[in-house]
Amino acid sequence: MRAPDQAPALAAALAAPFTAVPDLIARHAEARPEQPALVQGDAVLTFGALNAEADRVAAALQRDGVRPRDVVAISGANSIAYAIVFVGALRAGASVAPIPQSTAPAGLAAMIADSGATHAFVDADVRRALAPHREALRARIVALDGGAEDTSLERWLGTGAARPRPVDVEPDWPFNVIYSSGTTGTPKGIVQPHAMRWTHVQRGSTYGYGPSAVTLISTPLHSNTTLVSFFPALALGGTVILMAKFDAGRYLALAERHRVTHTMLVPVQYQRLLAHPAFDRHDLSSFQAKFCTSAPFTVPLKEEVLRRWPGGLIEFYGMTEGGGTCVLLAHEHRAKLHTVGRPAPGHDIRVIDEAGRELPRGALGEIVGHSPGMMTGYHGRPDATAAAEWFDAQGRRYIRTGDVGRFDDEGFVVLMDRRKDMIISGGFNVYPSDLEAVLREHPGVMEAAVVGVPSLQWGETPVAFVVPAPHAALDAAALRDWANARLGKLQRLADVQTVEALPRSHIGKVLKRELRAAYAARLPSVKR
Repeated sequence: MRAPDQAPALAAALAAPFTAVPDLIARHAEARPEQPALVQGDAVLTFGALNAEADRVAAALQRDGVRPRDVVAISGANSIAYAIVFVGALRAGASVAPIPQSTAPAGLAAMIADSGATHAFVDADVRRALAPHREALRARIVALDGGAEDTSLERWLGTGAARPRPVDVEPDWPFNVIYSSGTTGTPKGIVQPHAMRWTHVQRGSTYGYGPSAVTLISTPLHSNTTLVSFFPALALGGTVILMAKFDAGRYLALAERHRVTHTMLVPVQYQRLLAHPAFDRHDLSSFQAKFCTSAPFTVPLKEEVLRRWPGGLIEFYGMTEGGGTCVLLAHEHRAKLHTVGRPAPGHDIRVIDEAGRELPRGALGEIVGHSPGMMTGYHGRPDATAAAEWFDAQGRRYIRTGDVGRFDDEGFVVLMDRRKDMIISGGFNVYPSDLEAVLREHPGVMEAAVVGVPSLQWGETPVAFVVPAPHAALDAAALRDWANARLGKLQRLADVQTVEALPRSHIGKVLKRELRAAYAARLPSVKR
């Protein structure tokens, strides 16, 4: 895809060793002040207005004594106010901790406290959730959506200086502290530097982001999944359409109305959109690039997207922690849909064994990666940071993914599973993804997740949780027998459970720990 022509000043900024995102937004405000930057419902905020409002936020933070590299927390549904505060905090040199608003109240308070935030900008739902924990928080609470007069965003902004003191942001300063989705337990704060976001902006022009791009955002702004699309879209001068909450019908209507060119979605959203009865009646011909990340993207689903939805389909594989990223241009490599693509330019992906020794191409092991975009570390957790790192013989730092995979003969990466999800049954490795792929072949199965549970005979044994396809009369015992007839002896399922839905994180990852816990509560151990 050819990037749209850029104005000379912007081209120079993009060619520089580093340019901060707020500075790029200021350039757009100067060159095209009336260009829409953010749209939500009937509300439209131009680049000129976004720049001015971000200045007000930065000036107010400086008035309150916020210094460069201090942390500001934001928690709430996607909104124009949320975006303004994010950009304004960055302009003041602060780092932003975007806190998942769907977290339980105690978890919300714990993450805000852990971040060390001086201010917490929250919407009404989060404000109510935090009420019992308010006295334990040192952060000043500011209401994004009005609230009591003494805590409203407008009152906090005040009538003081509308222009902040200039701050020369350094590439290694923290851009944000993102709390992991919690699929492995207690979330950790992942500190991403400005340099990491800068690499995302630089690659954005490769995928057609620019002043003519219209990007539809329907995943939450607290997620790295969203930010890898949101900030390149804004920083390169395009228009961002915000959805407070994903709804398939509403998404399709917005995409058609605004002639959307770019979007970032997780696999479950693609599934729900394609299953919507009105999908094929919407004109989606404006799409240039659709992105996907964060969760396994099955081959049949990729094939369906390619068949029914115009524009390119690009899958990113990587970690919020950074390190190596793989990119699959699915529309160009239809024979490689079972992979997550090749390492991105400038990214170094290796495969190591349990002892940390590098393995040759084709061997199965843990994937580690090095790239220009890597986390500084886990906030306040040097032990966890050290555990996430691997160093090669020359001392080069890599991030461990925890994923098991291999390179094929053409350099494409084939993933198996999270290392923690791999089942060791009778001393042999069993990969849940292999079993899930077989289960999805059954016409009565819409979704499947396989976990390992304790077994008296085998140590661990596989158990499947399946979501029946619409109107399917699915017999769990018959499905187990059907699957086991197609699986190897060591892979056979001990049990199949039908469920209405699989538990997922806010970005669509299946929470297998919840499935294991739920099953263990019913049956402490099973025989296969």
